Amino acid sequence: MKTTDFKHASYLWAEKHAAGIAKDEVALLIYRSNLLGADLRLTNYGGGNTSCKANAKDPLTGAETEVMWIKGSGGDLGTLKKNGLSALYVERLRSLKNVYKGIKFEDEMVALFNHCIFDLNSKAPSIDTPLHGFLPFKHIDHLHPDAVIAIAASKDGEKITTELFKGTIGWLGWQRPGFDLGLKLQEAVNKNPSLRGLILGSHGLFTWGNTSYECYLNTLEVIQKSAAYLEENFGKKQAVFGGAKSKSLDKEKRLQQAASIAPLLRGFCSSQSNKIGNFTDDERVLEFINSIDSERLAPLGTSCPDHFLRTKISPLVLSLSAEENLTDINSVKEKLLPAFEKYRKDYKTYYESCKHTDSPAMRDANPVVILWPGVGMFTFAKDKQTARVAAEFYINAINVMKGAEDISEYTSLPRQEAFNIEYWLLEEAKLQRMPKAKPLSGKIAFVTGGAGGIGKAIAKKFMDEGACVVISDNDAGRLETTCDDFTSQYGKDACVATAADVMNKENILQAIASSALQFGGLDIIVNCAGLSISKPIEEHTEKDWDLLYDVLVKGQFLITQAGIEIMRKQAMGGDVLNIVSKNAVIAGPNNAAYGSAKAAQLHLSRLNAAELGKDNIRVNVVNPDAVIAGSEIWKGDWAEGRAKAYGITVEELPAYYAKRTLLNKIILPEDIANACFVFVSGLLNKSTGNVLNVDGGVAAAFVR
Repeated sequence: MKTTDFKHASYLWAEKHAAGIAKDEVALLIYRSNLLGADLRLTNYGGGNTSCKANAKDPLTGAETEVMWIKGSGGDLGTLKKNGLSALYVERLRSLKNVYKGIKFEDEMVALFNHCIFDLNSKAPSIDTPLHGFLPFKHIDHLHPDAVIAIAASKDGEKITTELFKGTIGWLGWQRPGFDLGLKLQEAVNKNPSLRGLILGSHGLFTWGNTSYECYLNTLEVIQKSAAYLEENFGKKQAVFGGAKSKSLDKEKRLQQAASIAPLLRGFCSSQSNKIGNFTDDERVLEFINSIDSERLAPLGTSCPDHFLRTKISPLVLSLSAEENLTDINSVKEKLLPAFEKYRKDYKTYYESCKHTDSPAMRDANPVVILWPGVGMFTFAKDKQTARVAAEFYINAINVMKGAEDISEYTSLPRQEAFNIEYWLLEEAKLQRMPKAKPLSGKIAFVTGGAGGIGKAIAKKFMDEGACVVISDNDAGRLETTCDDFTSQYGKDACVATAADVMNKENILQAIASSALQFGGLDIIVNCAGLSISKPIEEHTEKDWDLLYDVLVKGQFLITQAGIEIMRKQAMGGDVLNIVSKNAVIAGPNNAAYGSAKAAQLHLSRLNAAELGKDNIRVNVVNPDAVIAGSEIWKGDWAEGRAKAYGITVEELPAYYAKRTLLNKIILPEDIANACFVFVSGLLNKSTGNVLNVDGGVAAAFVR
């Protein structure tokens, strides 16, 4: 096959780059892995594994020995680096067959992999290690391509494999990955040495080659042939998914409905622990959820283990009309509650009927995937990346169901087999090894003035502590730069930016809705947007006065009003943090409008705290003073005005402010961020209506 013939896979191999690393088999393995992982049609995030076998000098004997390098446990092909590989002595790995006692004991073999490790700095070996190790080939790919799994998950999968590949690709029926499956792969190849690959029923694809490039090309060719076969049979048997049962709303209405209902869904899904949401109205999703056959196929669940480990065995399908009026929160909750209760009950039944004596305790019974015909798909998980990846995997599952139904009939794994994977003790051990959650994991924050000095520091602190953050600012250029900085540091799942003017209610509603659409809801509001005007009272204009009160007071009011609507939908409580000022409680020169607006902000905070306590929404205040670093407020007239008021130069302001404090300290944006974190960290969950001064100690500004 010519490299230009690949329509259903991306041929990305660059000969010049490969030639530069040709003498390093491990570098070529990483290169091949990254290319395969870059195409989601071939495998998804964290899915599949690759390996190579090459000679290396044994550090103990100095003799040449064969070593297998394979993607380690929990790694991702698309981002794989050398430290994500496991390196094992091939001879030692294969000698484990001598102590293998049978399939009932194969989990015990995993611990023995550690006795085969060649590179002590390598990643922990995965359960798929023997599947690669027992095969004789130098280079092996194991992927989960939609096109191949469509064949693997179809009722006639073995027959189709034989006819399509004319005996060059073998077939092995479903079996849980592990030592015994590795032996079966070896047996299949021993019986038919001319095989170029194997399809594993309901699972995925194994392919190989003598060189890294030969393996890569073989993998793409098998996937291309499988996908072309599906395309040739597309629509021959029946209309896609039996035809359309309903229509989608137009794009704008879909997003409105999704943003409106997401907090309600998040509240239900977070009954055990806080979840972060993801929404997609991908055309593939809409085609499936609007179809006649979705009612039959969705409850069957997914097939490939990599799919349902991330999506749960089956989704929750909402019976709401796409046009449902969502303004009456209580009415909608009453309609949704029975569906969630049934899902949890069914999941418990699944657990109780399938569990073993040594099974881990039942995990969260809430759905991961929620389908709303006419609108789209929601996914909820511990963090944004996991929720997004779950959505990607369910789209893979949809592709598989579509292909399998076109060529035969889709079959899912039996519930017991699915349970054995989901509650596998080895999977549980992997979960237990996960790092402890950060204090703000599962929390969503909305920060106004988020591209300024204090706002940016607060957003950064919250992301450092595990939160997802929506940063809002009226300076689009500064906002874009800030978001780019955060994305490069924290990845694309931690932060989104939305331009908004806090004086514009429509802007605010759109910005707050973006939080629900991007992350599923909202837990923390930080009112940080601000400006300052310093003038003697006779020089103050009405325009100055209105601007200060509109930004500081009205803005705080409108943002809080819009944000608590989402919090109430979730019924998960929340935090409102208002960044005010020591000027709210102290009289300073040339400061009538700014100081009184800050006082209004402070008292509005008290009023909100008194009103929102019944919703378990805490409202607290941080009072900074003289935070000069990174602040737009200190540029231009304000700094000049304050310097004039105190009879000093602008350059002398930082030292002047520090010297007048009890602690003689300059206040930094990070100091304000730390104070905000204290309020939302969980340590002060029973505190509301408080004021925390971060001013170095200004006695006149003591509030009590």
